[in-house]
Amino acid sequence: MIRSLYTGATGMYAQQLNIDNISNNLSNTNTTGFKKTQLQFQDLLYQTIDEAGMLTSSLTVRPVELTVGNGVKPVSTFKVFTQGNMENTGNPLDMAIEGDGFFQIRRGDGEMYYTRSGSFRVNDGGQLVPTDGYYLVPDITLPADTEAISITLDGIIQAKLYNDTMPIELGQMELARFINPAGLKSIGGNRYQETTASGQPMLGTPATNDMGAIQQRYLETSNVEIVEEMVNMIVAQRGYEVNSKTVRTAESMLEIAVNLKR
Repeated sequence: MIRSLYTGATGMYAQQLNIDNISNNLSNTNTTGFKKTQLQFQDLLYQTIDEAGMLTSSLTVRPVELTVGNGVKPVSTFKVFTQGNMENTGNPLDMAIEGDGFFQIRRGDGEMYYTRSGSFRVNDGGQLVPTDGYYLVPDITLPADTEAISITLDGIIQAKLYNDTMPIELGQMELARFINPAGLKSIGGNRYQETTASGQPMLGTPATNDMGAIQQRYLETSNVEIVEEMVNMIVAQRGYEVNSKTVRTAESMLEIAVNLKR
């Protein structure tokens, strides 16, 4: 009887975390480059009452075992790196990656981050930087007299200067991809960090060797599907409700057992 109380409690806790995860996905519906997260579960250890293969008589054996489970536990959050939609912003400094790859971002102390958000601006030194002020890798600096900027699918950045007819090349974009992007560590701010599970970054030119292409004047939107998340939320809510009922049922049965002597 006590086992079912704890088993129901593990289910309630698991569905609580599931709702927390769904809430985070829904709250980032409009976050540029956001990738939704799925919560994954495993069943807990089983208590074996009778082993399969045990003798039930001198000539027969038990064909199946008799076991009772002890509930569920959350084991991982899995980032789903499917492609988000492309939104035309009209801003020549905005870039979206169509396909695999991440932009490389360097902090002032040299720490490297990776992001799918291609919303860039120009700082006071003319450098192309993300909105949080860190540095894009490789470094791209726009001349002070830049009139227009163009970015090709393979990441070549060109600028047209005032009073010049021909554009000049400023640099070449470089993307990073990972053998296991789901192993990257999410640190907030649309940024990820390399981990042992993700593997080391593989660098390359956009639109070559399985790297995604650069789409200028576009941003990649969140890959969260609102209808899907709403359905998941209903399922999680009902799962929580059912598990709470198992706790109440076990408590009611325990009360009956306690009151048998009255």
